[in-house]
Amino acid sequence: MASKKKNRMTAEDHKTTADYYKLHSDAVNDLIHADESNSPAVSEEELKKYRSGGKLKLADWAKCILIKMWFAGSVCFFIFWGLSAYLTASLDLMLVFAVALGVVTDILTNNILRHFAKSNGANDRWMMFPQKKYYTFFANIFYAMILLLCVDILYNVINTVIVRLTGTEGVPLGVGPILFGVFYTGFDLLFIRMKALFGQILKEAKEKAKNK
Repeated sequence: MASKKKNRMTAEDHKTTADYYKLHSDAVNDLIHADESNSPAVSEEELKKYRSGGKLKLADWAKCILIKMWFAGSVCFFIFWGLSAYLTASLDLMLVFAVALGVVTDILTNNILRHFAKSNGANDRWMMFPQKKYYTFFANIFYAMILLLCVDILYNVINTVIVRLTGTEGVPLGVGPILFGVFYTGFDLLFIRMKALFGQILKEAKEKAKNK
């Protein structure tokens, strides 16, 4: 009698263990094969509960702009200030500066913007070349040269105006990381906006041509 009871309990225990592992195996399989197509929709309010953050809340656009300014200012500090004593030729210094800005934009700044995006492609509008391709590395370097040229012209204009108004000599406004980051990011956002407007105009022109 005791032997039958023992065998019965063993069979029940075996069934319970099998169900346990089957349940967890199904859960693991669901997790592995989960994607946007088969996952349940989650409201933005529910997602906010699990997002970490301090008391200071910044809008997404503010975070993107601050990230771009910070990296531009950092490159100015480490490259322009750091190498100015070693690269005495202005053209060589500006060339190295532009290459560093383009490399940092492609490898660090844009990747961080993609990482902090709340959804896939949400921060693409803050990048001149949002696609991650091999050619964007060189495109960002060339783009950085254009931005650096614009910032250099702006500095020259500001210094010329200050000299004429005050009668001071030399260079009243020097290149500093913070102000450089502001100017560089300002021109960057301006060109990105121009690109978006041009794309919108081109899209509307194509739609009008199709409707005719």
